[in-house]
Amino acid sequence: MTDRGSHMPHADGVNPYDDGLERNPANFQPLTPLGFLERAASVYPRRTAVIHGRRQYTWAESYARCRRLASALVQRGIGVGDTVSVMLANTPEMVEAHFGVPMSGAVLNTLNTRLDTHAIAFMLDHADARVLITDREFSPTIERALALVARRPLVVDVDDAEYAGEGMRLGEIDYESLLAEGDPAYGWQPPADEWNAISLNYTSGTTGNPKGVVYHHRGAALMCYANALAGNIGRHPVYLWTLPMFHCNGWCFPWSLSAVAGVHVCLRWVRAKAIYDAIAEHGVTHLCGAPIVMGTLMTIFVEMAQEEGR
Repeated sequence: MTDRGSHMPHADGVNPYDDGLERNPANFQPLTPLGFLERAASVYPRRTAVIHGRRQYTWAESYARCRRLASALVQRGIGVGDTVSVMLANTPEMVEAHFGVPMSGAVLNTLNTRLDTHAIAFMLDHADARVLITDREFSPTIERALALVARRPLVVDVDDAEYAGEGMRLGEIDYESLLAEGDPAYGWQPPADEWNAISLNYTSGTTGNPKGVVYHHRGAALMCYANALAGNIGRHPVYLWTLPMFHCNGWCFPWSLSAVAGVHVCLRWVRAKAIYDAIAEHGVTHLCGAPIVMGTLMTIFVEMAQEEGR
C-alpha cells in the first residue's frame, strides 16, 4: 500500500500521487472557449444573444447557426490544419465565424478591413486560406487581392441588410446559402489538444510583410475569464461592438460574451450617433475601444451637454 502521508520523495523519484491519477475524460477536458457557447445555449436558450438592426438571435438560434457553419465547412472538406479567412464588419456573421470556424477544426483568420490590397493578398497566401468569407462593402479591395493570390479560396459573400452602399458579390455562394447546407445539430468536437490553434492574426505590416500571430484554444479560454474579471463583467451584460472584431479577435470578447451569456450589439461603423442611439435603445452596459474612440465620444457628449444648456 502506498504511503501518501509522507512529503518526502521516493528514492526512485516517482511521485506516489501520479499512480492511478492519469488524465481521463472524467477529470480533464481541453480548455476552449467553444464550450461557453454550448452552455449559454443550453442554460439560456431564449435569452437574446445577438442584435444587429432588425436582426436578433437567441442563444439557441446563435448556437444552431454556428453549428450550421461548422457543418457546412466540414462538408466542403475543411478541417484541422485549414485556415478560413474573413473580411467582415462587426456583424452577426463575424460573431458566428469565431465559433463556427474552430468548431470545424479549422483556424480563423480575421482580416483587417482597413489594409490595402497587397497586404490582404499576402495574408491570404501566407495563411493558405481555403475559404474567404467577405462582406460586400469590401469587394473592391478583395477583388484586387484575389487577382494576386497564388490559389483562390472558396469565396463566400455576406450581403448585410444594414449596408446599402456600393459593392459587388464576388463569391461562388452567399453566406446564408452556405449555412443552409449545414446541420444545426452538428456534433462538433473540442480540440484534441488545448494547445491547438484557434485563430491567426496579422500585424499591419508597416515595416515589411505582416507577421502572423497564433492564439491557441487554452489562451483564448483563459482570456475570457480574464475579461470577465478585469472588466468587472457580471452575468448578462449588454456589450456594444465599438471595437473591431478583427483587432486581436476583438480582445477575445466574441468568445467572452458567451461565457457570461451577454448580448452582442453589433455596429458596422463607429459613429457617435449610432453609438448613443444603441446605448439608449438597448441599455448598453459595456463597450471597448481605443483612446481615440473614447475621446471622440466624450467630446461629442460635452458638445451635446453644452447645446442642451443653451
